[in-house]
Amino acid sequence: MQEFAPPLTFATLVTALRAAGCVFAEDEAELLLGTAADPAGLAAMLERRVAGHPLEHVLGWAEFCGMRIAVDPGVFVPRRRTEFLVRQAAALAPDPAVVVDLCCGTGALGRVLASTLPHVELHAADVEPAAVRCARRNVAGLGTVYEGDLFAPLPRSLRGRVDVLLANVPYVPTEDVGLLPAEARVHEPRVALDGGGDGLDVLRRVVGEAADWLAPGGSLLVETSERQAPEAEETVRSGGLAARVVVSDELYATVVIGTGPRPA
Repeated sequence: MQEFAPPLTFATLVTALRAAGCVFAEDEAELLLGTAADPAGLAAMLERRVAGHPLEHVLGWAEFCGMRIAVDPGVFVPRRRTEFLVRQAAALAPDPAVVVDLCCGTGALGRVLASTLPHVELHAADVEPAAVRCARRNVAGLGTVYEGDLFAPLPRSLRGRVDVLLANVPYVPTEDVGLLPAEARVHEPRVALDGGGDGLDVLRRVVGEAADWLAPGGSLLVETSERQAPEAEETVRSGGLAARVVVSDELYATVVIGTGPRPA
């Protein structure tokens, strides 16, 4: 790892970041300068960034929906495109709302909804212990985070009560994981990226149980790729939910929404 001795100037940071291939070197330099506690800390952060660590892991946070979300090393970094899924969820949520955030990672999605909607009962879960620890910090005072596989750790009392089920499941096909940028491939957990042979294995598992957990008229929201959208939509429909696909050209985001039957 390349070592940088303090003091470091803005110009020095930009030069080093550019040499490492950082496209937005000036913006990153400003973030490093604004986050580092002291010159030695700044040098250490620059070393990690130049070595290829995700910027969010180096900073210790990511901006998501206008909020600063804590991001620990080894935890999946919330993507800006996923803000579209959160906006769709907010538009569908009743008041009050019971929200479940599966594959929650940092807990960013649930935190945004619990912080912006009037009355939310939030539950989140992830199979990765590091993600659970991070999510518990992010949603402290707003909800409860459980460690376990999908629905397994959730309280049984939530069955039939969930108004909004967020499931930001991994959807990269296994053979494509190796094509991801090194920042994701090397520094994020594979379980948060690998969606199986066609990328929809985890989605199928969620859909297999979703209807039992949703309240009447409740909604399941999942992110997918444009290419996978038709099959993902049919998968959601096969679980007994009315399915539709919504797209954001601005964020290059595709979301499948499944809605449970409403009471007569």
